[in-house]
Amino acid sequence: MFNKILIANRGEIALRIIRACHELGVKTVAVYSTADRDAGYLQLADQAICIGGPSPAESYLNIPRLIAAAEIADVEAIHPGYGFLAENAQFAEICRSCNIEFIGPSVAAMKSLGDKIQAKHLAKSAKVFTVPGSDGPVTEENEALAIAHKIGYPVIIKAAAGGGGRGMRVSHNDMSLQSALGQARTEAENAFKDGTIYIEKYIERPRHVEVQILADSHGNCLHLFERDCSLQRRHQKVLEETSAPGLQPAVREELCKAAVRIVKAANYVGAGTVEFIVSADQKFHFLEVNARVQVEHPITEVVTSIDIVKQQILIASGQPLAFRQKDVHHVGHAIECRINAEDPDNGFRPSPGLITCFRQPGGYGVRVDTHCYEGYRIPPNYDSLAAKLIVHQPTREAAIACMRRALAEFRIEGIKTTIPLHQRILADHNFIRGAVHTGFLETMI
Repeated sequence: MFNKILIANRGEIALRIIRACHELGVKTVAVYSTADRDAGYLQLADQAICIGGPSPAESYLNIPRLIAAAEIADVEAIHPGYGFLAENAQFAEICRSCNIEFIGPSVAAMKSLGDKIQAKHLAKSAKVFTVPGSDGPVTEENEALAIAHKIGYPVIIKAAAGGGGRGMRVSHNDMSLQSALGQARTEAENAFKDGTIYIEKYIERPRHVEVQILADSHGNCLHLFERDCSLQRRHQKVLEETSAPGLQPAVREELCKAAVRIVKAANYVGAGTVEFIVSADQKFHFLEVNARVQVEHPITEVVTSIDIVKQQILIASGQPLAFRQKDVHHVGHAIECRINAEDPDNGFRPSPGLITCFRQPGGYGVRVDTHCYEGYRIPPNYDSLAAKLIVHQPTREAAIACMRRALAEFRIEGIKTTIPLHQRILADHNFIRGAVHTGFLETMI
């Protein structure tokens, strides 16, 4: 087991990792920017090191400063959390070249899965259905038009190195496709320093279902069941739940098996998520692999009683999984609401600033993951996530009722939050009956 780990992240995930490390008897080093100097979790870490100014480029994305902090603190491993450098193969490679373990998959696995075109080929080799589209990068307009005519409109342009909806464009005819190609390339180049794009058939009103996996370096690989992440705004998840409502048991079983086949084909080690889109007739297609812990991992933890962050650390230290697939059970239903510092009634405008009141809900089956507190000032420089509200109950109906009660109890004043949006979602008839899809939130708003 590691003696000391540096956490190359901030906010609630930094606190989450600190707690997991301390329960494992591992010392922690928290890094922070000048904008985060008042973060409460810094006092819980065994050591805290300032790595730069408020912009991510000066701090949490600054690889030389992170490595310098790791070497000064004499750590054995770095946990990247999610976002920032969590899926950056170059960062993982540099860590390991400095004899610092990167808590994540191998560089080869990150590269093969990080490029969505390569990942599609890998999925095909594992006999998993992929969305019809181009077999590789699309470089010419005529080629794009030919593919669109073959698979039929609408089509979606995607960035090969992309994520979070950047570099994505939906086209319903030749004219819109021609104009969208250049826009998508430019956006992908600006966001990922890689303008490679490809084209897929756009499946309308699909559900977004992902499977949590764990794989160790001893050949053990298993799934922790699925999560439904269909409630999204501009490709950013808003609410997640498990089990996926309405998913047929046979489809659920095959989906989970497919996820395991894909990560095995990639020789993947660590925690990860295999994402799929599921059509209205419950046919599923591979979407991508997220080679890191997900924001929504707590709902899987509460239904399986498996601490995913601890497992990441144990796997990275070389230990085999202490359980097998037959030992993993899904009990009850869980929902997570992402509470963001945004104004949902004003175009989701970011709402940084001083929190003048912060009262968390509680009670049976309620969990809150947050780094915020009364008197904390949310900086304007980073992601707007302020808290994750998780409920776990025996049934979906009970989980919805519990979440409604918890949202009503949750008081955050001084800033705007997405709590009112979640209250509207939890009261929506179509959500209650599980009739959701990735465009659901846009129609509701």
